[in-house]
Amino acid sequence: METKFDELLDFPCMQTFKVMGIAHEELPTQVISRLQTLAPGDYAPTIRPSSKGTYHALSIAIKVTSKEHMETIYIELSKLELVKVVL
Repeated sequence: METKFDELLDFPCMQTFKVMGIAHEELPTQVISRLQTLAPGDYAPTIRPSSKGTYHALSIAIKVTSKEHMETIYIELSKLELVKVVL
């Protein structure tokens, strides 16, 4: 993954990630569980359903320590089965 996060951000910093996924009760649990291995913390995501209720959007503030750390979070969250997009 070639990004310019290091040019745009001063690390460490708090970054809000938006995770879009299938509207399933396990989505927040899976996302938080994966985050605990990547950036341990106390997470309380904001969850918003889509207009038809098919998808959920989670917003989570995460402390990232480097460009590589941020890229890893994007990659690992994207691998989850219920997740469709990570912004």
